[in-house]
Amino acid sequence: MSIKHSQNWRPAASIATLKERARIIQQIRRFFIDKDLLEVETSALCQATVTDLHLHGFESTFNNPLRPQRQTLYLQTSPEYGMKRLLCAGSGPIFQICKAYRNEEAGRNHNPEFTMLEWYRPGFDHFQLMAEMDELLTLILACPSADKITYQHVFEQHLGVDPLNISLQELKALAAKHGYGDIALAEHNGDNLLNLLFSQHVEPKIAHDRPCFVYDFPASQAALARVSPSDRRVAERFELYFKGKELANGFHELSDANEQRRRFEQDNHQRAAAGLPVRAIDEYLLAALKSGLPDCAGVALGIDRLLMLALQKQDIAEVMAFPINHA
Repeated sequence: MSIKHSQNWRPAASIATLKERARIIQQIRRFFIDKDLLEVETSALCQATVTDLHLHGFESTFNNPLRPQRQTLYLQTSPEYGMKRLLCAGSGPIFQICKAYRNEEAGRNHNPEFTMLEWYRPGFDHFQLMAEMDELLTLILACPSADKITYQHVFEQHLGVDPLNISLQELKALAAKHGYGDIALAEHNGDNLLNLLFSQHVEPKIAHDRPCFVYDFPASQAALARVSPSDRRVAERFELYFKGKELANGFHELSDANEQRRRFEQDNHQRAAAGLPVRAIDEYLLAALKSGLPDCAGVALGIDRLLMLALQKQDIAEVMAFPINHA
């Protein structure tokens, strides 16, 4: 046995913290059960994964003794696709607390295996879902009610430009002004520059004293959200920030199967251009959407980051039993 293993076998979080973790997760569960949401479980291992350019899933190989050919399976980055299939099957309002997996960095705010809360509300739009999330946050964090601001307004406020009406060349010049000239020179995707500028020059300046919902993201960043019928430049999508942490990402959900297929294919074109592997499109999800997704809103929230705020911890490892370097 190595010295490292003999010293690091203990959990990273204290037992007292793990007891608080369990109490808060029970509190979250009661919040949804009291509202008559059905708790569900969906598969962690699936035959398809996300096409999103910025999400990287783990791959595994299924050696089925009854089949001669090995099968590639993916650990899910979120339970979204499975939960939408349940909604299409008539589940009604649902929630899930589960492990999710992203093959990305490990650090103060990240672990490749983490706990996610995701829920869906038929009959809600994204504003109604933000109100319900605000209710949950004030319960768990005992914090003031959240601010709400559009992506356009907060970008103008802190960077002095309109992100919905800026050209790629203007974006490159803005990025260069803030010290990202080398990145801007090689970049052909305006959204990548918007994301860079937003993460470095907007996120650190908001949500210090109370949570903040940023909503109406550019339509080019719609992901699985609807484009607004009143302003085709924006998507009915929101993100939640508090004290330097991105906590949640929510949508008024896209229900058009053809449009969703087009977006998946567009993602794959961008992946190929970036030298990333093209991903198989989740045909089960598209078939479910074709059968009919009820008008609904949904959101995913990172429980470990929420616990960091609730328990005043500075590192995600402090709220986990066994983060990746202890696993």
